[in-house]
Amino acid sequence: MSLTTTTEASFAADVLASPEPVLVEFSADWCPPCQMIAPVLEQIATDESGRLRVVLVDVDENPVVADLYQVTAMPTLVLFRAGQEVARIKGVKPRELILAEITPHL
Repeated sequence: MSLTTTTEASFAADVLASPEPVLVEFSADWCPPCQMIAPVLEQIATDESGRLRVVLVDVDENPVVADLYQVTAMPTLVLFRAGQEVARIKGVKPRELILAEITPHL
Protein backbone atom coordinates (compact mmCIF):
# COMPACT_ATOMS: atom_id res chain seq x y z
CA MET A 1 0.00 0.00 0.00
CA SER A 2 1.39 3.38 -0.91
CA LEU A 3 0.92 6.26 1.47
CA THR A 4 -1.26 9.24 0.64
CA THR A 5 0.38 12.64 0.33
CA THR A 6 -1.37 15.78 1.51
CA THR A 7 -0.59 19.43 0.86
CA GLU A 8 -1.27 22.78 2.49
CA ALA A 9 -4.31 23.11 0.23
CA SER A 10 -5.82 19.75 1.22
CA PHE A 11 -4.51 19.34 4.80
CA ALA A 12 -7.71 20.54 6.49
CA ALA A 13 -9.89 18.16 4.46
CA ASP A 14 -7.47 15.21 4.48
CA VAL A 15 -6.41 15.40 8.13
CA LEU A 16 -8.37 17.80 10.32
CA ALA A 17 -11.81 16.85 8.95
CA SER A 18 -11.10 13.12 8.72
CA PRO A 19 -13.65 10.92 10.51
CA GLU A 20 -10.87 8.50 11.48
CA PRO A 21 -7.54 9.23 13.18
CA VAL A 22 -4.75 10.32 10.82
CA LEU A 23 -1.03 9.74 11.40
CA VAL A 24 0.90 12.45 9.54
CA GLU A 25 4.56 12.03 8.71
CA PHE A 26 6.32 15.34 8.17
CA SER A 27 9.27 14.46 5.94
CA ALA A 28 11.35 15.36 2.89
CA ASP A 29 12.62 13.38 -0.10
CA TRP A 30 16.26 14.12 0.80
CA CYS A 31 15.92 12.90 4.42
CA PRO A 32 17.57 9.45 4.94
CA PRO A 33 15.76 8.75 8.25
CA CYS A 34 12.46 9.52 6.48
CA GLN A 35 13.33 6.92 3.85
CA MET A 36 14.16 4.43 6.61
CA ILE A 37 10.78 4.84 8.30
CA ALA A 38 8.72 4.71 5.08
CA PRO A 39 8.34 0.89 5.00
CA VAL A 40 7.31 0.91 8.67
CA LEU A 41 4.61 3.49 7.98
CA GLU A 42 3.39 1.57 4.94
CA GLN A 43 3.06 -1.55 7.10
CA ILE A 44 1.16 0.39 9.77
CA ALA A 45 -1.14 1.86 7.10
CA THR A 46 -1.89 -1.65 5.81
CA ASP A 47 -2.29 -3.28 9.23
CA GLU A 48 -4.43 -0.50 10.69
CA SER A 49 -6.55 0.15 7.58
CA GLY A 50 -10.06 1.04 8.68
CA ARG A 51 -8.87 2.33 12.07
CA LEU A 52 -6.19 4.79 10.95
CA ARG A 53 -5.00 6.66 7.87
CA VAL A 54 -1.34 7.48 7.28
CA VAL A 55 -0.45 10.52 5.18
CA LEU A 56 2.77 12.31 4.27
CA VAL A 57 3.54 16.02 4.24
CA ASP A 58 6.65 17.12 2.37
CA VAL A 59 7.98 19.97 4.50
CA ASP A 60 9.88 21.53 1.59
CA GLU A 61 6.71 21.79 -0.49
CA ASN A 62 4.42 22.63 2.45
CA PRO A 63 6.37 24.86 4.86
CA VAL A 64 3.28 26.62 6.22
CA VAL A 65 1.81 23.38 7.61
CA ALA A 66 5.20 22.34 9.00
CA ASP A 67 5.59 25.72 10.72
CA LEU A 68 2.02 25.65 12.03
CA TYR A 69 2.71 22.37 13.82
CA GLN A 70 6.23 23.43 14.88
CA VAL A 71 7.99 20.60 13.09
CA THR A 72 11.69 21.07 13.81
CA ALA A 73 13.07 17.60 13.05
CA MET A 74 12.35 14.91 10.51
CA PRO A 75 10.74 12.57 10.49
CA THR A 76 8.08 13.83 12.87
CA LEU A 77 4.90 11.80 13.23
CA VAL A 78 1.81 13.57 14.50
CA LEU A 79 -1.42 11.73 15.24
CA PHE A 80 -4.58 13.77 14.73
CA ARG A 81 -7.97 12.72 16.04
CA ALA A 82 -11.07 14.86 15.49
CA GLY A 83 -8.83 17.63 14.15
CA GLN A 84 -6.61 17.78 17.24
CA GLU A 85 -3.04 16.64 17.80
CA VAL A 86 -3.12 13.77 20.30
CA ALA A 87 0.38 12.27 19.96
CA ARG A 88 3.80 13.22 18.53
CA ILE A 89 6.83 11.04 17.81
CA LYS A 90 10.15 12.45 16.62
CA GLY A 91 12.76 10.46 14.75
CA VAL A 92 12.91 6.90 13.50
CA LYS A 93 11.25 4.46 15.87
CA PRO A 94 10.43 0.77 15.51
CA ARG A 95 6.92 -0.23 14.49
CA GLU A 96 6.11 -1.55 17.98
CA LEU A 97 7.01 1.74 19.66
CA ILE A 98 4.96 3.77 17.17
CA LEU A 99 1.96 1.51 17.71
CA ALA A 100 2.39 1.69 21.49
CA GLU A 101 2.26 5.50 21.30
CA ILE A 102 -0.72 5.79 18.96
CA THR A 103 -2.95 2.81 19.84
CA PRO A 104 -4.46 4.41 22.97
CA HIS A 105 -5.77 7.21 20.72
CA LEU A 106 -7.38 4.99 18.06
